[in-house]
Amino acid sequence: MPTDIEIAQAATLQPISAIAARLGLPEDAVVPYGRTKAKLVLDGLGGQPGRPPGQLVLVSAISPTPAGEGKTTTVVGLGDALNRIGKRAIVCLREPSLGPVFGMKGGAAGGGRAQVVPMEDINLHFTGDFHAIGAAHNLLAALIDNHIHHGNALGLDLRRITWKRVVDLNDRALRDITVGLGGPANGYPREDGFDIVVASEVMAILCLAESLADLKQRLGAIVVGYTRDRQPVRASDLKAHGAMAALLREAIQPNLVQTLENNPALIHGGPFANIAQGCNSVIATRAGLQLADVVVTEAGFGADLGAEKFIDIKCRISGLRPDAVVLVATVRALKYQGGVAVADLEHENLAALQAGFVNLERHLRNVREVFGLPCVVAINHRSSDTADEIAQLQGQVAALGTQAVVARHWAEGGAGAVELAHAVTALLAQPAAPMRMAYADADPLWEKLRQVAMKVYGAADATADTKVRARIEELQAEGHGHLPVCIAKTPYSFSSDASLRGAPSGHLLHVREVRLAAGAGFVVMVCGDVMTMPGLPKVPSAEHIDVTDGGRITGLF
Repeated sequence: MPTDIEIAQAATLQPISAIAARLGLPEDAVVPYGRTKAKLVLDGLGGQPGRPPGQLVLVSAISPTPAGEGKTTTVVGLGDALNRIGKRAIVCLREPSLGPVFGMKGGAAGGGRAQVVPMEDINLHFTGDFHAIGAAHNLLAALIDNHIHHGNALGLDLRRITWKRVVDLNDRALRDITVGLGGPANGYPREDGFDIVVASEVMAILCLAESLADLKQRLGAIVVGYTRDRQPVRASDLKAHGAMAALLREAIQPNLVQTLENNPALIHGGPFANIAQGCNSVIATRAGLQLADVVVTEAGFGADLGAEKFIDIKCRISGLRPDAVVLVATVRALKYQGGVAVADLEHENLAALQAGFVNLERHLRNVREVFGLPCVVAINHRSSDTADEIAQLQGQVAALGTQAVVARHWAEGGAGAVELAHAVTALLAQPAAPMRMAYADADPLWEKLRQVAMKVYGAADATADTKVRARIEELQAEGHGHLPVCIAKTPYSFSSDASLRGAPSGHLLHVREVRLAAGAGFVVMVCGDVMTMPGLPKVPSAEHIDVTDGGRITGLF
């Protein structure tokens, strides 16, 4: 079979104006970026008068493994399949970060016959949203140091500046740096560092904002540091939020592209789920619900991170609610969870599949019992899957009262996910059950953390050093206790130890750092050794990416 990029480059794309016209969008609501991409003007996203809003399908997955699971591929395949069976469906995805594209994970436009296109553009720069987010973030960083250089009228304590700089690349050398060296003309020396753009609070704000006015208000609420007497200093105190919003004026507009089967796709925002809320923008999701019968969206990494944050952060803040959940699993990944080495995953191993099933079982329990949402399991098919393995997995899921559907969208496109589309449609036809959250708004911050750790991760409890607990109590006393918590941890395990496969229980979730994201509206609890500035692997994907003399990109996957 051809590679992903070969399939994408061989596709026949429709003009983006034709995709927009199918959605009923007026011409003045669409700003083309070339022939196959467009920005959608916020004022034009109200939908057709009298048309009821669509239904929302959330695609999540088991814990990620080197074997791959395929959430994005499943979102695209399911969206195409729903259109095939007569539903008016849109997929809503996040934009890829250049860090993983050039690092270890690769692109994030789907795969095989289930992709969004133009694949190279989406993975490389796209419409410039991430550059705008990085520029807005770093403008605030520059204004902080400029304010200090010119007298520091706000009294910022150089030891308590919390606002780092960002770049959209994996670069471990930038995690901890010193700025202001070289004498008085270059400002005051102080410790600083870089995060990746997807970890920026500006990214989180862009994806949670309801409008340009809301965006600007949230930007102004960002706490950049503290004075010597521990008083917060905000971006609005530096008069930075207006200029930051100006840089984001177009970035806040959702991006319209298409699938390989020429169905509409909204791609907007890209926070990672291991260090941020891990979902596309509220604006894009709402736009999809106004324009389509069904919106299929995803939440990053496994359901313990992505789906939990989708519900406890995005839904809590926006009022959105999934009508159904698709939980993606592969036979290979479950065998890996059962202890099989990557090199041996091609071989049938029913015992390992049985052992690894506990991972899927816990994710499924969380979706249905903790959050109260109807769910179907999508078995993302691989050619190495045997009939006995598929039968065993479907039987195990059925024993839990849920349906498991084999989906072949990677090889067959939307046609391979028609059975999944019918299963999802059946869930959407059921009366909506009340969605639950892992904790209440009124719970203290520490209790919110404990509830997620115990209910979702299977932990015995949460722990933290005295200094961290004191900081959490400070935030509670300062009036931030009503905010949701955003847990940053490894995506590879229910615990904060990436090596613990399956469904570990009784472990302790240790919080090593706490960060206030006042503009985004949540408190970040950093656990284990998770990094907000990743590093590159020994053999990064960048080594395989190239461009021909004629300008054709190669090596992307």
